[in-house]
Parts: sequence; C-alpha cells; structure tokens
Amino acid sequence: MPTSRLQEKLARIRKDPSGTRDFAICDAKDGDMGGGIPMPGPRLSGAGWKTMPDYLAQVEALVAQDIIDLALLSIGSLDKLVARGVFEGSRVARAIRANDTTDIWSARHGGYKERPSLPHRTALIEHAMYGRLGVEPGTPPTHADLGLYSITFMNDPERDALAGEAYRAFRIEAERFGFEHFLEVFNPNVGAEKMALAEIGEFVNDNIVRVIAGVPLAQRPQFLKIAYNGPRALEELVAYDPGIIVGILGGGAGTARDTFELLAASQKGGARLVLFGRKINLAEDPLALVALMKRLVDGEIDPAEAVRAYHGELEKSRIRPIRDLATDLEITEPVLKG
Repeated sequence: MPTSRLQEKLARIRKDPSGTRDFAICDAKDGDMGGGIPMPGPRLSGAGWKTMPDYLAQVEALVAQDIIDLALLSIGSLDKLVARGVFEGSRVARAIRANDTTDIWSARHGGYKERPSLPHRTALIEHAMYGRLGVEPGTPPTHADLGLYSITFMNDPERDALAGEAYRAFRIEAERFGFEHFLEVFNPNVGAEKMALAEIGEFVNDNIVRVIAGVPLAQRPQFLKIAYNGPRALEELVAYDPGIIVGILGGGAGTARDTFELLAASQKGGARLVLFGRKINLAEDPLALVALMKRLVDGEIDPAEAVRAYHGELEKSRIRPIRDLATDLEITEPVLKG
C-alpha cells in the first residue's frame, strides 16, 4: 500500500515529539459496528434516516476533498469503497474497527449501554487486510493494514482482566499478519457516576500505561484514541511518555462550537490527532466543517471565528442550519466549559 499522509505525520512526530507541529484530522465512520438503522443520522429534511449509501457517499466526498488523514471504517464499508476504487491514488489512510465491545451496541430498545462493557470481536484481521480468507502469507494488503482495537476498563478485576486477555489475543494475531493497530480506551460506561472527571481521567491514564507496559515495541499501538477528560489528564498522559501519541475522540455531535473547542483543546493539550465521528457525520455540511477544522489546526482562526465562518459557508450553500448562529456559538459540553 502507498505511504499515506498519516504515516508521514506519525513518523515526524515520533522523530521529534516536541518540535514538529504535525496534527492529523481523522474521520470516524465506523458507527455501523455499533449503531443500527438510525446510525447514519437524520435527514436534514427531518423525514426519516439517511441510508448506508448516503453514509458511504460522505466518506467518498471527504476522501476526494483530501483534508482528512484517516478514514476509520467497518470492514463491510471498506470492502465496498475499495471495490469502487475510492482510495486509488489517495494519500488518505484507511483503517477498520477491529473489535466491537458491547458498550458500543446501540440497538433501539436495547439496554447494552446500561450494562458493564464486555470484550467482543466480529472482525477478522485477514478480512480487514484482503476482504477474504485464504490469501498467501506475505501478500501485500489490498484493503487496510491498520485497525482500531477498543478497551473499556470498568474498575472490575474480572472484567478488566478479561478485556486485557482479549487484547493480548488480538495482538498475537495482528503481529502474525503484520497488521498494525491503534488503541481506543473509553471511559467506564457504567459505575463511574460518583467519580469526579479528574478521577476518571487518572483512572483511564493509569490503565493505559499499565496495559501498554507489557507490550513490546513490535506490538505497540501506533497511537491512542481516548475521551477528552480535561486539560490536566491530557497533559499528564502526553508528558508521561513521548513515545505515546495521543488522539482524542469526538463523542456526541454537540454544537459547532463544541467541535471547534474540542479540536483546539486537544491540540493545546498535546494531542496529535482527533478522530471525530458524529461531530463530522451529523454536521449540516461535513466538508465545510472539515475545511475549517484544518484552518483552526493551522492557526488561521479560533473556535468562535470558525463557527461564524461555518455558518457563512452554510448560507452560501443555501443549507439550512440545525441551530441558529447564537446557539451554535454556545459551548454545551461540560468538559469544555472549564
């Protein structure tokens, strides 16, 4: 597979962690691994849900725009896009979601999210790399050579040990195939209601460095994908080991201001990439949003200016905004208000 822009950025970051200003913008379009029919989001007309063809068309448009550095997908979605030739000649990297822990299962009328997370993996690495089984060992990948592996630590010895054992089994398989991964670590999905945000950040940070400590360089995750638990938690993790490249996940859709504030806070705290799913997917104009994310990362505009510019783009494109400008300028996510 050709060298991607993401690979080049990660190489420069590893070579000079404190000197390079490289920052990657990644699109997380793996929601179909957890969501159901509503996953692509509501139609802007308000009548029903978008479809998988709509969802994949957005990925195709974002790849063609050539600003995002990575498209994170399900194997099923990647298989379709590779068949269409979407990534041919592109320097946008692609990766697949390699596992689907139970805390991301979002079936309507289900209660999975209200129960402690359990490890679960649908995807096979050989399918991720080639789209089929039985390929001769050593054959160059046709689909992806990178995947996301996710762990949710629950502060429960039995569950967390099970999660660690599942991660070990995945790493063994990945190393045999020459498949790289990055590690997503979610905050506990239940049981942390009495913990302060700072305590959650410390709990997650300590479990990340604990689990990575037993992993040799050959199996180390390329980078992390974690929730933003405030500036102190992010800065603490970044400072601990310059070899750990930290990425921040987007969480809920929020307002446009939430999107740009989270991006700015991530960059300021030392993260080297963001991986936004709903914040991009549920935007009125994902391409305009991503273009402004790039301008913010490059230091051309601040979050409030980005929101105003975004509404200007919506007006030019005659797209009706979901929220008026005043509402979209509000910061609504508590972790960003401090």
